[in-house]
Amino acid sequence: MIKAVKFVSVYVSDQDAALDFYTRKLGFAIVTDQPFGPDSRWIELKIPGAETGVVIVKPMRPEHQVGVLMNMAFLADDVRKTHDELSARGVEFRQPPKTEPWGTSAVFNDPDGNTFVLSSR
Repeated sequence: MIKAVKFVSVYVSDQDAALDFYTRKLGFAIVTDQPFGPDSRWIELKIPGAETGVVIVKPMRPEHQVGVLMNMAFLADDVRKTHDELSARGVEFRQPPKTEPWGTSAVFNDPDGNTFVLSSR
């Protein structure tokens, strides 16, 4: 039976810039960084305290797009505090924290324009 989501893939144009962003600004850790096809690497990252990983990889097919709204959300215990910490590290937010009846969320981009939601439970 299925137990969990192992990883999600984020398509990027510059893996070195993406690796810098995801490790230095978001605080993810490298699980593996190895060759993966011509001019590409398989870079799998771990989110501290989480089981699901993030893979930053170059597009290998025409349907793989860089700079899109990611169909996922990152979870934070305190969205406002996390927003402030990430902003101080240079993460650019498209939407500051906003509280709704269902919770608080904020929206940010990575260097390629991939858009992510940061949300509370």
